[in-house]
Amino acid sequence: MEFKWTPLFSAALCFTILMSHRVSGWTGEIHGRVVCDVCGDSSIGPEDHVLRGSAEVAVLCITKSGEVLNYQAFTNANGIYNVAETMPESERWDACLARPISSFHHHCTHLGDGSTGVKFGYTLPSGHSHTVKPFVYRPAVAPTYCI
Repeated sequence: MEFKWTPLFSAALCFTILMSHRVSGWTGEIHGRVVCDVCGDSSIGPEDHVLRGSAEVAVLCITKSGEVLNYQAFTNANGIYNVAETMPESERWDACLARPISSFHHHCTHLGDGSTGVKFGYTLPSGHSHTVKPFVYRPAVAPTYCI
């Protein structure tokens, strides 16, 4: 009987090799919101809204081994950006910096005070997420109803 190398045999062999090494994986997640402070009053009120799909955020993380990882995320329909990564436990994030890059909203394009970036240590166990405080943009000129 002649041996025939098949895709199924290849997949089974790869699975066996991976399972025999039992690599410990780690998953981390970082997320936050980006908000338009319509009146520019530094408080979130009924006139304010999230920037749906129109804001960009950068997340820079350093791993336990010293590697620097740079992520770019855009807000979704709920104004939330999200960065997630799965890697070996020995390579997990150690510290991160999240910072707003830009707003593509037609009115809300000026970065609010205190929204330059957030630096934090990442000590959470695998499968948990870190929530970053909201980043705030505001219009160049507040609407008349705000005054």
